[in-house]
Amino acid sequence: MSKEKIPYKTYLEENEMPKCWYNVRADMKVKPAPLLNPATLKPATIDELSAVFCRELAEQELNNTDAYIEIPEEIREFYKMYRPSPLVRAYCLEKKLGTPAHIYYKFEGNNTSGSHKLNSAIAQAYYAKKQGLTGVTTETGAGQWGTALSMACSYFDLKCDVYMVKVSYEQKPFRREVMRTYGANVTPSPSMTTEIGKKINAEFPGTTGSLGCAISEAVEKAVSTPNTRYVLGSVLNQVLLHQSVIGLETLSALKKLGVKADVIIGCAGGGSNLGGLISPFVGEMLRGENEYDIIAVEPASCPSLTRGKYAYDFCDTGKVCPLAKMYTLGSSFIPSANHAGGLRYHGMSSIVSELYDQGYIRATSVEQTDVFKAAETFARVEGILPAPESSHAIKVAIDEALKCKETGEAKNIVFGLTGTGYFDMVAYQKYNDGDMADYIPTDEEIAKCLSKLPVQPE
Repeated sequence: MSKEKIPYKTYLEENEMPKCWYNVRADMKVKPAPLLNPATLKPATIDELSAVFCRELAEQELNNTDAYIEIPEEIREFYKMYRPSPLVRAYCLEKKLGTPAHIYYKFEGNNTSGSHKLNSAIAQAYYAKKQGLTGVTTETGAGQWGTALSMACSYFDLKCDVYMVKVSYEQKPFRREVMRTYGANVTPSPSMTTEIGKKINAEFPGTTGSLGCAISEAVEKAVSTPNTRYVLGSVLNQVLLHQSVIGLETLSALKKLGVKADVIIGCAGGGSNLGGLISPFVGEMLRGENEYDIIAVEPASCPSLTRGKYAYDFCDTGKVCPLAKMYTLGSSFIPSANHAGGLRYHGMSSIVSELYDQGYIRATSVEQTDVFKAAETFARVEGILPAPESSHAIKVAIDEALKCKETGEAKNIVFGLTGTGYFDMVAYQKYNDGDMADYIPTDEEIAKCLSKLPVQPE
């Protein structure tokens, strides 16, 4: 499809749900750097990627030219169970803050998985089933992605093996049980069930794990299991493509209201929800149609954008995945055991990294106790208990609204409320009991991990 020939409204159903995903890479003059085969340092080919990923997903991963990719009807029918998701004006929060700003949030928690992750999970499960596979493997941090994928696999009758970061496996037992209820096999990572898991446990005794560790185990499981592929819940181009339904609906709803966003805010771990929310808005910036102030918010304990290095790095701790050029803290970086498990990843999406490097977005990092204070404020006035990940965006949205209070500007602030926090009550208990602590890695810790970056291609 060509974006020049078909008007924007054609890509929407009558109920404002997108018919197509938006591929921001088509409008980027400088494309994200390609994934590299770590053995050759050459761009990974479709055949090489297809050994790990579903073939059609690998094609989406490498597609830099098609601005709009049609959403298969079966996926659209599934989306109708919970999409379009609501764009809500936070009147009560505005009143609480005494700000002239207008605050809107795109709420992605109105499905059983409790987050935006289902948007890509159902797509990846669909393509796996279409290819004739019998199972998929994956990793999960806080558990939202694992929950979403277990639901999607149940829908398409696929076997689902989930490697859950050990600290989250222990902190969030009920999230784990939801996955098992939907039929998934859930293993704490790093485990002793894979060779990579054994190696990581030997190198980091007593480790609480990381997404990088869990990715390595899931990939090993996939390549060693017949008729199985690996799927990922963030970072990859294909995932940001699927998540673009968030931004497309947000942009459509704002146009319907006659509102132009001034500030757009999303939490940032691997980049899936942030990239999905901002892509259509960035597209307008790339085409010279509009300007926006876009803010990526990451935890101070895992600050890949604000303190990392823009370089090629392994996507996983076990160093079995392709190399991606991204803002990274080093694949050996294992974040502290904070409660925003979905943001504990050492690197950032290549798309988000390139946009950040070009200056289309800016980034900030916030500490855990400040995040939960913002979550408490939001919950008490808006009636939704937000996920710790989402609360990073809430914290900065409140900060931006208070700046408007000082200046008298009535800016339109939009943020992504990526999910609910009802499975995060251990974290809320620690905050309420005053037992929550902040941890910020030292320059020396980060430098040590960055010193282990792979040889960079010429």
